[in-house]
Amino acid sequence: MLENAVIITGAAQRVGLALALHLQHNGFQVVATYRSPRKGVEQLQAAGVTCVQADFSSTQGVKTFINWIDDKVKSIRALVHNASDWCAEKGRIDAELLKYMMQIHVEAPYLINLSVEDKLVAASETADIIHITDYTVEKGSDKHIAYCASKAALDNLTLSFAKKFAPKVKVNTIAPSLLMFNQDDDEAYRVKTLKKSVLGIEPGAQEVVEAVAFILKSNYMTGRQLKLDGGRHIAF
Repeated sequence: MLENAVIITGAAQRVGLALALHLQHNGFQVVATYRSPRKGVEQLQAAGVTCVQADFSSTQGVKTFINWIDDKVKSIRALVHNASDWCAEKGRIDAELLKYMMQIHVEAPYLINLSVEDKLVAASETADIIHITDYTVEKGSDKHIAYCASKAALDNLTLSFAKKFAPKVKVNTIAPSLLMFNQDDDEAYRVKTLKKSVLGIEPGAQEVVEAVAFILKSNYMTGRQLKLDGGRHIAF
C-alpha cells in the first residue's frame, strides 16, 4: 500500500498535470486522477505517478474512488482537490447544471475528505488538504453563476474542515484567476483578460505549483485562502 501519498484530483492537464509532475519529481509519491484519457496521463505514468480514472460527477463515482483509496493507500501526506469544470455552463441556467457543479466541486471533496481522515492522520508529518477554488468566489460572475456558487461552497468547506481536522491536518484554499490561455483564445481576448489584473501578465501553472509547495512547507497556516489573481480584486 502507498504511504504518505499525495493525491491530486483532475491531474491530467494544465495546472493539475504541472503540479503532479513537480511533486513526483521532488520525491513525493503522487496519485493522480483523471476523468477521461488524455495525453497528460502518459506523461504522468512515465514519471512514475500512479494514475487512477475517476468520475466525480456522480456519487457512485466518488465512492468508487474512495474504495480504491481504502484498498491501495495506507497514509496520505496531502490531498489536493483540483478536479473542476467551468466550461459546462456556457449560458445554461437550470437545476441540473447546479447539481452537476455542486457534485464535482462540493460533494466529491466533502465525501473524500471525511472518508480519508484516518489516512491523513496516519501520515508521518502533518498532512494537508488543499482546495483549488477560484478568485470569483468573492466577486461572483453573471456568466458562470452555478460554477461560482459551487466554488464558494468549497471555499467554505475549507473553514469547516480546518476546524474539524485540527491539529493533525491543515486545510487551506488556493483561489486563482485565469492562469493559462487555451490555444484557441484569440489575441483580443488575451489582451482584454490581462488588462483585468493590475500585474497584466499570464502567470502559468507554476504559480499554483509554488503555492502548493509553500502550503506543504508551512507549519502554522490553516483555514486560509491564498488568492492568485494578479491583483484582480483591487483592479478598477
